[in-house]
Amino acid sequence: MGRIQAGVLDVGYAEDGPPDGQPVMLLHGWPYDIHSFVDVAPLLAQRGFRVIVPYVRGFGSTRFLSDATMRNGQQAAVASDVIALMDALDIPDAILAGFDWGARSADVVSALWPDRVRALVAVSGYIVVNLEDNLEPLQPQAEYGWWYQYYFATDRGEKGYRANTRDFNRLIWRNASPLWSFDDATYDRTAASFDNPDHVDVVIHNYRWRQSLAPGEPQYDDLERRLAAKPAITVPTITVSSDFDGPAKDGNAYRQRFTGKYSHRVLDGIGHNVPQEAPRQFADAVIEVAGY
Repeated sequence: MGRIQAGVLDVGYAEDGPPDGQPVMLLHGWPYDIHSFVDVAPLLAQRGFRVIVPYVRGFGSTRFLSDATMRNGQQAAVASDVIALMDALDIPDAILAGFDWGARSADVVSALWPDRVRALVAVSGYIVVNLEDNLEPLQPQAEYGWWYQYYFATDRGEKGYRANTRDFNRLIWRNASPLWSFDDATYDRTAASFDNPDHVDVVIHNYRWRQSLAPGEPQYDDLERRLAAKPAITVPTITVSSDFDGPAKDGNAYRQRFTGKYSHRVLDGIGHNVPQEAPRQFADAVIEVAGY
């Protein structure tokens, strides 16, 4: 494991592959960690890529440098961490590949800083948050799927998540990937990353911010205004969908947001944790998009 100061964080990250290879940054989401890529990273390293897998703020060994820094989970802050890490590692551009929060960060970086992105692999496609759109109700079945966001909006939800973090996140794993037969050892390996002292604060803020129930930080206001305009992503892209994506599985809903060379992959029988459930297919998407 490596560590480096980057922006407001001391980032913990794993690295594999030759140091002079094409950099690939693999970005995880919630409630997961770098072990989502435990089988993807060596596949890419064997193909000559320099693979970097950081813990997101609030997870694993990543820490804030200052106690005074807001434990902010808004999309612009989390995506800015990616740029700060690339700067700290002296990486001018990289292939970004991620899912859940990681796909959102990869989308945001690709939209706002396309010169830093060689290519993109994004599970669930274009998932940049628009706060105004998020105020609109969905169909009941879709709302049911986001039950935890409403739970987190309450004091009871914050207390419950803080008291039962591991059990709560195991439930999310099961619900988001119902066909994935993970064992206790696999879950426990990742669950250790939830012991981060900032984990609950970052997670709760992320979901409250997305519901316009908690403010972000002023330094990200301009970035959020630009993201609210739903900017197109121009870099070469492969989007990946799974059973988790439901009616959006065909990718048609976001196809127009990607204006560079593009293709879409559908993985039947796979849940939300695509890189850990289907590592070969995920790695193949990275290898393919590198050639676009």
